[in-house]
Formats: sequence, C-alpha cells, structure tokens
Amino acid sequence: MHYPNVSPAVFLARPNRFVAEVLLDSVPTTVHVKNTGRCRELLVPGAAVWLTKSGNPNRKTAYDLIAVQKGDRLINLDAQAPNQVFFEWASDGHFLPDLTLLKPEQKHGDSRFDFYWETAARRGFVEVKGVTLEQDGHCRFPDAPTERGTRHLHELIRAVEEGYQATAFFVIQMENALDFAPNDDTDPAFGQALRQAARAGVEIAAYSCRVTPGSIEMDRPVPVLL
Repeated sequence: MHYPNVSPAVFLARPNRFVAEVLLDSVPTTVHVKNTGRCRELLVPGAAVWLTKSGNPNRKTAYDLIAVQKGDRLINLDAQAPNQVFFEWASDGHFLPDLTLLKPEQKHGDSRFDFYWETAARRGFVEVKGVTLEQDGHCRFPDAPTERGTRHLHELIRAVEEGYQATAFFVIQMENALDFAPNDDTDPAFGQALRQAARAGVEIAAYSCRVTPGSIEMDRPVPVLL
C-alpha cells in the first residue's frame, strides 16, 4: 500500500480524536488524523509525523496524518491501512495459496466481517485489527476499551460453530515486533474473548509490517502470546 504526496511535519497537539495541529513547512496546519484511537504514547508534542495530501479540494483539511516516529520506530497510524494491507497480501496468495474468492465487507446473519474467503474445499471469515501500541518491541491490542472488538470475536466463534473457518488477524503497523498479546490492563474483556476464541477454534494471527513514510506492506508473522 502506497500513499501519494507525502510530507514531513511536526506534531503539536490533538484538539480532538479527528484532527491534529502540526507544523508543516513551519506553518501551523490542521490535519485529519486517520486513527480515532488514543495514540497517547505516539502523538506527543514535537514528534515527527508524516502527512499525505488529499485529492479532494473541498475537504476542510487538506492533509491526513498517516505515520509517526516513536524513537527508532516508524509507526503507520492509518486505521484503514490494515484491511488494505491484508487484502493485497492475501490476494497474492500469502494467506491461503488456493483462494478462489476473497470478498471484503461480507454480511453474514447479524454480523459483518472484514473478509469472506473460499477455496475449493473450505470457506471462512477474517476480522482484521490494526496494532499501534508497542513497548520495547512487545505489541498489544487494544489501546482503549473496545466493545466492538470483543463483539467481533464472539461473532467469529459463532462462525466456527456454524462450520466456517475464522481468523482474528492483527496487522502490527510497524517493523521488528517481538510478539503480540491482548492488552489485558486496558481491556480485560477483550483478552478474555480472544482466549475464548482461540479455544473455540478461531485462528489468532499477528504479522508485523514493513513501513516507510509513504508505504506499508505485510512482512512476517510474530508470536501470539495468550
């Protein structure tokens, strides 16, 4: 996944979860933040960030904030990127080599899954989550309580009970992750649901990514610690 028209900037403040104030070419500028998570450990005053310019001239904010530097790590912050990264990676045969169908945003009963897939002999669903919370290489999800994320795990369990395969897939939006685990300190209900899903037969997968200011792509699997 590549971004056009990428520019460096300096983070100043985040008045609300949708916008940030940055210095762009020494000019104070309001930009859209493509992540509604807390990101408190990332978006700190003085942090180097990267922006992509929107092609829509009618937008109130001309730029999107897509990446931030945290120490020696460059972290992609685009909450829409993980689904696109997974789609590109899976379409190239890396998820299952014999896919005959990969369909985004598939409704099933009262649920809507990020992806539905088929092979000649199997079929299943995937829920994708983006991970930006990291400490000393150890990555966690979520960075804020997520009733929606917990509900998705229960929906995957029901899919398994109905005879489908199901995967909770965590796209770690940075390089060199050591491992992944649920963030029980922030959301113990999500951690409990993730362990329940694993026991019920839901596959739990986590992959780190190769990240540049203007791109993000899947890299390698990392250990999942439950």
